[in-house]
Amino acid sequence: MNIVGDDLQVARRAALAGAAVGMRWFADLARLRQEMKPDGTVVTEADRAVEAEIRTVLSAERPDDAVLGEEGGQSGDAGRRWIVDPIDGTALFVAGDDRWLVLVALEDEGEIVAGVAVIPAQRRVFWAERDGGAWEAPLDDLGSARRLAVGAAAPEISVSVGAAEPAAPDVRLSVVPLPSVAEVDVLLAAIPGRPWRLHPPLLVARGDLDVAVQSSGYIWDFAATSLIVREAGGYYRTRAGDTRPGRGLSIFARNPELAAEAATHLA
Repeated sequence: MNIVGDDLQVARRAALAGAAVGMRWFADLARLRQEMKPDGTVVTEADRAVEAEIRTVLSAERPDDAVLGEEGGQSGDAGRRWIVDPIDGTALFVAGDDRWLVLVALEDEGEIVAGVAVIPAQRRVFWAERDGGAWEAPLDDLGSARRLAVGAAAPEISVSVGAAEPAAPDVRLSVVPLPSVAEVDVLLAAIPGRPWRLHPPLLVARGDLDVAVQSSGYIWDFAATSLIVREAGGYYRTRAGDTRPGRGLSIFARNPELAAEAATHLA
């Protein structure tokens, strides 16, 4: 079996290869054909092309592993499974918004052990491996990576609800002083706000937010970022309390207490 460190390099190569394909489409959105999936979300040629490139890398590097992709479904049935979201935030992508991501994670016997999140249009990449920490670097200078850590104190709290839709105001929960966990009832005060410049779970990993909530999604939406937040010292759970990523609402927080408190207000 390959050591996790080698797997992380494979995950990063696959994600960066997919990001390069995504950027070529992002530079020429006028020719991009869009379709609607049965669940009402947008899918494009770019989504499929990015996933195909990632699968090509994984097939060459880890031919015996299974792959689960948002667009192509699952291939293989090994205990090791790569989980791919080729373009997380397709609605942002087609609108020319630079916040879309490419997400690649590795699940080994049910546990996420490596994860990469690339924000190609912002030239940033985040990654984590189990017991190896979480890191952020410029896309063109991976050697200058800095280790991430969730906030130790609680200067503010904010929650992102769902994906940002460029056609409508971006709804966020209030940003307020948070002297104690008991005061997380401010989560109920939803207000329109300006969009976050980064995917909110990554802001938790960086120590910029205390809690981020994604109101819906699938395992490919959460696999990579759940590990990045955990390896930064934070906590991930579903609404039901499962610490393995799955389908539905997900909570990313700097500690379990904040995640549990948020869950009570989102029930």
